[in-house]
Amino acid sequence: MSEQSQKEEKNKTGSNFTKPKPPRFNFNLYWIYALVLFVIIIINSFDFGNHAREATWSQFSTWIRSGDVDKVVVVNKEVVNVFIKKTSLAKPEFKTVAKKAFGNGLNEGPHFAFTIGDVGSFKKDLDDVQKDLPEANRVNIIYNNNDRSYWDVLSWIFPFILLIGIYMFFMRRMGSGPGGSQIFNIGKSKATLFDKDLHVKVTFNDVAGLEEAKIEVMEIVDFLKTPKKYTQLGGKIPRGALLVGPPGTGKTLLAKAVAGEAQVPFFSLSGSDFVEMFVGVGASRVRDLFRQAKEKAPSIIFIDEIDAIGRARGKQPSFSANDERESTLNQLLTEMDGFGSNSGVIILAATNRADILDRALLRPGRFDRQIYVELPDLNGRKEIFKVHAKPLKLDPGLDLDFLAKQTPGFSGADIANLCNEAALIAARHNKTSIGHQDFLDAVDRIVGGLEKKNKIISVHEKKVIAYHESGHAAVSWLLQHTAPLVKVTIVPRGNSLGAAWYLPEERQITTKEQIMDEICAALGGRAAEAVTFGSISTGALSDLEKITKQAYATVAGFGLNEELGNISYYDSSGNADYSFTKPYSEKTAELIDSEVKKMIDEAYVRTVDLLRANKSKLDALATRLLEKEVIYKEDLEKIFGKRIWDKEDNDKLVNALPSNGSTTSTPPSPTPSEENIAKTGSTTETV
Repeated sequence: MSEQSQKEEKNKTGSNFTKPKPPRFNFNLYWIYALVLFVIIIINSFDFGNHAREATWSQFSTWIRSGDVDKVVVVNKEVVNVFIKKTSLAKPEFKTVAKKAFGNGLNEGPHFAFTIGDVGSFKKDLDDVQKDLPEANRVNIIYNNNDRSYWDVLSWIFPFILLIGIYMFFMRRMGSGPGGSQIFNIGKSKATLFDKDLHVKVTFNDVAGLEEAKIEVMEIVDFLKTPKKYTQLGGKIPRGALLVGPPGTGKTLLAKAVAGEAQVPFFSLSGSDFVEMFVGVGASRVRDLFRQAKEKAPSIIFIDEIDAIGRARGKQPSFSANDERESTLNQLLTEMDGFGSNSGVIILAATNRADILDRALLRPGRFDRQIYVELPDLNGRKEIFKVHAKPLKLDPGLDLDFLAKQTPGFSGADIANLCNEAALIAARHNKTSIGHQDFLDAVDRIVGGLEKKNKIISVHEKKVIAYHESGHAAVSWLLQHTAPLVKVTIVPRGNSLGAAWYLPEERQITTKEQIMDEICAALGGRAAEAVTFGSISTGALSDLEKITKQAYATVAGFGLNEELGNISYYDSSGNADYSFTKPYSEKTAELIDSEVKKMIDEAYVRTVDLLRANKSKLDALATRLLEKEVIYKEDLEKIFGKRIWDKEDNDKLVNALPSNGSTTSTPPSPTPSEENIAKTGSTTETV
């Protein structure tokens, strides 16, 4: 291909074009085995010699009397080979045996054959047939005891050769390949080894928003690089570190960074890799893993999702106990406590369920330190945005601080997904760069769901939805401890017919007053329906589900109820999952139920009174929502006045959103899960 054509191809594809190379021919010894087997099958299927056809005694005696037989050969006193005279082969009855099986030559014979039981009887019968023939026309018998064909021998030996070959083939296959993939390696470790030949390119520069966790794991790398720095003072290198945190926060990414920075053999595998259907396999794989790590010390072992084998022992009911998993855990505990403190083998593990791990696994001497990898804060999200925004073509005026403030509760994985969705949305609109609106649309798509503008909704239903969402917006605006509103929409998204977006405050503790205000805001939709229409609908399902869990947690978990007092029935160890009984009496259960109902009823009465006192404003807000389908904070300010509890930062943030001149809601997205709603502070109701 010419240089010019390559340039044209590059312009079309956007990348350098190289002519594909022809596939290489890779020789394999097993091809020879297959070829030999194929040839043997062909030879057995097609006779390349002059195979004799079967004949009967009556045919043979007729040929003898007519003088067509040239000679008769008795082979091994069992088979009679009949040779026909060349002059007789021209007869029609011998047409099928006159020519060779392959080629046009004359068949030399034997032409026919049949078996006999006794040579003496055959000779007597042949003499009887020939007794009336002249002496010159009689056929004599030739005896041949050395004519056993090599095919007979091969037909006896070949099955044994074939069986031996198949056995050797499978034995070699079983003995090769990655550990555990063959039956004789079932007890071998399935860990992936990263060393100088297979190096991890991820470094600590690729990890953002986890500064405290990075300091901890960077110290582990320093242990391996300069162990004398610590041992000369009498210190001991820690044996293990456990990365604990919610999904998507970067635990595995931190482990990859350790592998890339440490420049030592790094064994990576999942907790489920130890689990097998065969008894004792898990413990065997643990032994093999640590044997390999000791041979390559200094080294690191990383076990992802260690809760698959590290769950607390003896907590399950006896009928569901998994002895194989427990034996694997026992072997892991033994291995972790079995090698010297300065042997140079460090274990990293990751889990998001540290509460269910066995206490013996977490004691000092095994996992000496637990590194908490939490959801990133505002500054952490900003750093993560910087990392994921590097490969993107962004608008010059894009403010990463704005994006970080817009995504409270997002993990690193969520932000990576958000950046990708924003790029896809910008490309869908044929843009050359990614702007603020693309990121806002991506947030809506991830949290709220995909827009369904073609969904058929009646006029009355749309009005109910508008009042429902207006009720949420109005109550959240009028109460002090609720999150500031971002926008409200009645455009269907996913399985939801309407949604209200809020921007929650990033706080570490919550008071009872804040919880009550949040419950009132969640009940605002149902209360608005009752105040306006005098009846309620099924649209508050997700609201009721959320506040019920919140109320039970407040009463039975956080100890914020006056009747129950400072008591918590929450079990942080996770052992309650395996218990058939509650940690309180039936009388206490009745008290908890009654206090939860009392709490929600009080919140509902308060919400209804609040909306009745502001009925005209609620009507104005619902009317505006019906007209525009999407309204923002400034719309509520025009109706209710400025919210005195809003922080200045939140004012700036929400005012940076699109103006209320839009007549449609911001872009598409899948239905938000309850987890996403909780972490982003957005509230979506299925009406």
